[in-house]
Amino acid sequence: MRVLSGIQPTGNLHLGNYLGAIVNWVAMQDDVARDGGACFFFLADMHAITVHEQREQRMANVRDMAAALIAAGIDPEKSVLFNQARVPAHAELAWLLNGTARIGWLNRMTQFKDKAGKNREGASVGLFVYPVLQAADILLYQPTHVPVGEDQKQHLELTRDIAEKFNTDMGRDVFTIPEPFIPEQSARIMSLRDGSAKMSKSDPSDMSRINLTDDNDTIAQKIRKARTDAEPLPGDYAGLAGRAEAQNLVGIYASITGLSRDAVCARFAGQGFGTFKPALAEALVAQLAPIRTRYEALRRDDSIDAVLEQGASAARQAAEPTLAAAYDALGLMR
Repeated sequence: MRVLSGIQPTGNLHLGNYLGAIVNWVAMQDDVARDGGACFFFLADMHAITVHEQREQRMANVRDMAAALIAAGIDPEKSVLFNQARVPAHAELAWLLNGTARIGWLNRMTQFKDKAGKNREGASVGLFVYPVLQAADILLYQPTHVPVGEDQKQHLELTRDIAEKFNTDMGRDVFTIPEPFIPEQSARIMSLRDGSAKMSKSDPSDMSRINLTDDNDTIAQKIRKARTDAEPLPGDYAGLAGRAEAQNLVGIYASITGLSRDAVCARFAGQGFGTFKPALAEALVAQLAPIRTRYEALRRDDSIDAVLEQGASAARQAAEPTLAAAYDALGLMR
């Protein structure tokens, strides 16, 4: 089994990233390594150039994100951890795949429509072809499985379409067709201010999210001020139907503690959020404080670049056969 996933290094990790992806990455790296497979986790800094940032900030973001991932449990000795820009094969394969991808396919991508908004003509070409680079990210390493959330299913389907068309057009199986991997315990964490919107680092309100860098008092304050309702908690999770903010907080407590959502409701049945919120804040602090301490130490450690280069070296070696096969299939001489 070979697994690949990535994350953009654009600001701090937040609770949604941690519970929705990183916890599962950590579990997978142990399971896959134990079975003799490999996990590739990368910082998508080439994707990040679709958003303008100063050079120094971009470099700092990559190092900080690497430190945060390691602090959260990604082990560079078990997994290949690297930043995309150190592996030029990503950009090379993306250009080759642009000859296979179709404009109609890209026009259907909802994420471009969401990010471009009404200013479609003013959006960068990079934002439009972002899914093709994402396909290259995946296909380079011939992964059998790709962890995906609900918002990434469409991108993986596009990747599969590109791979299948390339293989068919070239008459050879250059790319493995990856399968989606949706962890059973995958959590979808919503905004603390709006239960219908995902927790996001792009939300202008910092009160909408728990950052992994937030101190204990800030975590407690954000949970205390999180939007809820006046009704008590029911005895089971089904009783929270139509109460998005309440569902979100119960889901967070369940993910942090490992309890089922029904078990959380049973524990707090009949009690209001004046009782539940302090318990949730306490559980979050217990889980996140050690990660924050490790992160603060790691981001002062000069070895982060060495870790990323070590990972990139392994990634370049793993990617080369696929890139060479794609060039050869197209009749391009390197």
